[in-house]
Amino acid sequence: MIAAVAFAATAGGLVAGLLGVGGGIVLVPALDLALGAAGVDREVSLHIAVATSMATIIPTAISSSRAHASRNAVDFPVVKRWTAPIVIGALVGALAAAHVNGKVLAAVFGVVALLSALKMLLPLDGVVLRSSLPGGVGGALLPAFIGGISAMMGIGGGTLSVPTMTLCGEPVHKAVGTAALLGLWIALPATVGYLIAQLPDGAVVPPLTIGHVSLIGLALVAPITWLVAPFGARLAHSMDRRKLSAAFGAFLMIVAVRMLYRALS
Repeated sequence: MIAAVAFAATAGGLVAGLLGVGGGIVLVPALDLALGAAGVDREVSLHIAVATSMATIIPTAISSSRAHASRNAVDFPVVKRWTAPIVIGALVGALAAAHVNGKVLAAVFGVVALLSALKMLLPLDGVVLRSSLPGGVGGALLPAFIGGISAMMGIGGGTLSVPTMTLCGEPVHKAVGTAALLGLWIALPATVGYLIAQLPDGAVVPPLTIGHVSLIGLALVAPITWLVAPFGARLAHSMDRRKLSAAFGAFLMIVAVRMLYRALS
């Protein structure tokens, strides 16, 4: 379990820096497998994986966003506009996730991963639907939705916010950096929600688990992702984005199929 979690943390940290996705899209499936192999009840293993992944995103998002900010790749006006609704959405999403069946979480994760995979695999990098992000009520509901779904998936939001921003005219590197900082404002309230939510009585869980968050998993993952994320951020500015997106899209497709199978089995 330790080896699997350490490998997942390394991959998650690199992905967090490369794509601004918080690494949770990699960590959640890996933690779910590791927890199941360690004897944790299948009915709650995904809940713990999601909550623990969300907690690890806090240091990862700080590390990754600082690296992107040093390259002037964070759109702070967008962060200012999106912070309040994204915080509310994340808290609501975490509290809702704590009370739904594991199959529902797997279905949400699988559907979003599938859509994200298609976005990355198809040649849509140059597609722009509008010249700027929406304002008004729609401009507030959009980040709230991103925060809520991201909290239910245990991800930092970049999986949803990067495509959203690029479709609205934001340059891809700045969208990635902005998503990294927004991931912090998703992870903080969502982690609070998971810490105060209780698991079912009698469920077999790892020792030192508070609410839905495994402190052992957090202690293993957080230092590795903190150290690795800046390397991913540096690589993001030197690699071909099309090849990177295609490779990550293929990985997401595998993750999506597994999660949808878990939801339907």
